[in-house]
Amino acid sequence: MVQWKRLIKAGLCLGLLVLANGCASAYEKSLGGNPAREYSRIFFTDLRLAKAAVNESLRSFVKDESTNEEGGFYVTQLKDNTALRNSIDSLAGGDAYLKAQFRLRITLSEGKFNGLNSVKVSVRKEQVVLRDVLEGTRPIETDGVDEQTMLYRIGRLIAMQRKIEESTEQSSGNDQFLKELESPN
Repeated sequence: MVQWKRLIKAGLCLGLLVLANGCASAYEKSLGGNPAREYSRIFFTDLRLAKAAVNESLRSFVKDESTNEEGGFYVTQLKDNTALRNSIDSLAGGDAYLKAQFRLRITLSEGKFNGLNSVKVSVRKEQVVLRDVLEGTRPIETDGVDEQTMLYRIGRLIAMQRKIEESTEQSSGNDQFLKELESPN
């Protein structure tokens, strides 16, 4: 009998936790909570190459003061994309925006995977829009295209850097081989 009471109490507590969590997320969404999703990918490289690739891919952006390159945390300043958002949403039948801005947050995390060096690159785009002067800015969800494009660009830059390093290693090995052939030993 005592076990049944414990099971019922545990079930009720679990049900309340699930219900409270669902209500909190619905409340947060109604207030325009943080709808930004984080996209990530793991690259088999060292942190030095990943930092160089991120710096190269963020060349067209202005970095914010809160950027910590040594810690692997990059933040861009807000960039205006009002014309792009209005052209995209006009095709979908949405309202026009008075102002639209976004910022990118990129995080690098170093680790090991099966004994190999790896770096997890996470990209998050925070899009805010202003529809009405009285309403103020509100965050909106992104479609994920820019985040996936940034991850692809970083991956391609890492692959190109690896090819360059391999070719320089081969050429230095060839130079050493030629020097050994030329020596009169």
